[in-house]
Amino acid sequence: MGAVVLLIGIFMMILLHEAAHFAAAKSVGMKVSEFFVGFGPRIWSTQRGETEYGVKAVPLGGYVRILGMSMFEEIAPEEQGRTYRDKPFWAKSLVVLAGPASHFVVAFLIFFVVFAVVGVTTPTTTVVDLTTNPDGSASPAQLAGVQVGDRLVSVDGEELETWGDFVEAVQGRPGETVTVTVERDGALVPITVTLASRVVNGVETGYFGVARGEEVEREGVISGAGHAVSEVAFVTKASAQGLWELVRGFPRLLGAAVGQDDGVLDEVRPLSPIGVAQLGQAAQRAGGLVNTLGILALVNVFVALFNLLPVYPFDGGHFVVAAWEKVTGSEVDQRKLVPVAALVVFFFITLGLLGFYFDLV
Repeated sequence: MGAVVLLIGIFMMILLHEAAHFAAAKSVGMKVSEFFVGFGPRIWSTQRGETEYGVKAVPLGGYVRILGMSMFEEIAPEEQGRTYRDKPFWAKSLVVLAGPASHFVVAFLIFFVVFAVVGVTTPTTTVVDLTTNPDGSASPAQLAGVQVGDRLVSVDGEELETWGDFVEAVQGRPGETVTVTVERDGALVPITVTLASRVVNGVETGYFGVARGEEVEREGVISGAGHAVSEVAFVTKASAQGLWELVRGFPRLLGAAVGQDDGVLDEVRPLSPIGVAQLGQAAQRAGGLVNTLGILALVNVFVALFNLLPVYPFDGGHFVVAAWEKVTGSEVDQRKLVPVAALVVFFFITLGLLGFYFDLV
């Protein structure tokens, strides 16, 4: 489910990005001749008015073709005044920044829904079930008489604030005898128990044998909106750092692909749709739908920053060109930007191929 939600979410993200460009261009009187999701060979299309809508074979992006965005494009006399190049700076800025802006809006809405509608599930120290040892025998909790509904209070006198505190206290003491204090019917009950042991990822850890409870916390509209804004700010900072690390670590990523030290993959690595699906599955297992939605929000912010890079042919590059023309009063010769655009596209295609390689191999 996590993989499906994430992949559908990313497809909708692409669609909304292009729809934002489309709506902004239409709102300022620009002509949009094509609206496609995907790249490569055309699978399906239909003509509606002056715009052709369709889907192409490779669903790794999309585009809207706005008349006059390329200086190489020939403009018919009757189309003069409806082109991108004919519009003022504010209109150009609105069109090129609408796509990236849509991602921040989507990320905010996702976080708002999580905090104010779905709610965040928090583990508690209340026992909701007793489990057996890995070999099927009675667990220490069962032998000691722990009951469903008991609330774990302390281990050897160390108070527990979260379920994580209990896990940390128990896992480090395989085979040891400890005193676990529980709250039962308003009274504190000390229980002396010898912890079992089990091997997790090659490491021997202590085992008690209880399943934790959970509670769902929902925030009000105002609080949820404020929390959503702070989360968007947090993932924006994290995404900017991640994007920089991808660029900085590119030589090491190439080295890892040809058999050199792959330690860089523990620090930073590109993900293909395969890796994103795997990430969605892991997020779903670890924390349910809330975790999956959080990953989707982060992907939206990362893609927004990716598109805002001030290099041609990204949206940020178009904005820089428009700003330069506004400041200098002269038109930029786009022919000089072609080598830069080719280098940028080559770099990010290579990064994408590395993502597929690492996810598969």
